[in-house]
Amino acid sequence: MLCLLIEGRDGLMLVDTGPGLADYRQPPGIVRTFQLATRVPLDPRESALRQVEALGYPAADVKHIILTHMHFDHCGGLADFPGAEVHVHQREWEAFHGRPGRWTDLAYVRRHTAHQPRVHCYEESGEEWFGFPAVRLPLEPEVWLVPLFGHTRGHCGVAIRTGAGWHFHVGDAAPLGLEEYVPAWLERLVLGPHVPRLRRFRDDHPEMCITTGHMWLDDFAAHGP
Repeated sequence: MLCLLIEGRDGLMLVDTGPGLADYRQPPGIVRTFQLATRVPLDPRESALRQVEALGYPAADVKHIILTHMHFDHCGGLADFPGAEVHVHQREWEAFHGRPGRWTDLAYVRRHTAHQPRVHCYEESGEEWFGFPAVRLPLEPEVWLVPLFGHTRGHCGVAIRTGAGWHFHVGDAAPLGLEEYVPAWLERLVLGPHVPRLRRFRDDHPEMCITTGHMWLDDFAAHGP
């Protein structure tokens, strides 16, 4: 599970949180289900909180959390940063709190917002980022929420302007590293309809750093940050 930590104008920004400490202590049912079929590591040292602390920052330094979506493995750590403001697409917030509408909604765990964080919800207003409908967030450095609906009803990518250019994190809208071959029908079923376009976008923008929500460490060794 890939999370991004960004130095912002008024503190740190975190893109997704991964599972939280409470998920390691008391795994929710969806995690226990995954453990029946896969080897899901449950090492609390891998949590976003512990990783942030290992870099020398207290949790209070994380002022903003930007969510690609609200599945347990992307927002489980919200409660570990109780003072952070949360930024998410309106459709995703509604899907998280509404009645299940598709099978991927089973990966929502309601307790992850039980601490009642301060949430900012967004919808498109006609703006674009490199041809994608997008929403400019009120944050610095420049950050865009890029709707890539499909994996969930409100799933978004996150584009961040960095000193080296743009970092486009597409969350779970594409498979590992974008290079992994997955049958087209399975891509559409699990990830949504955007994989072909994201692959073309990657090929058209070799200068851009593009990451997905779940990547092998070797990808970073091979291609750099």
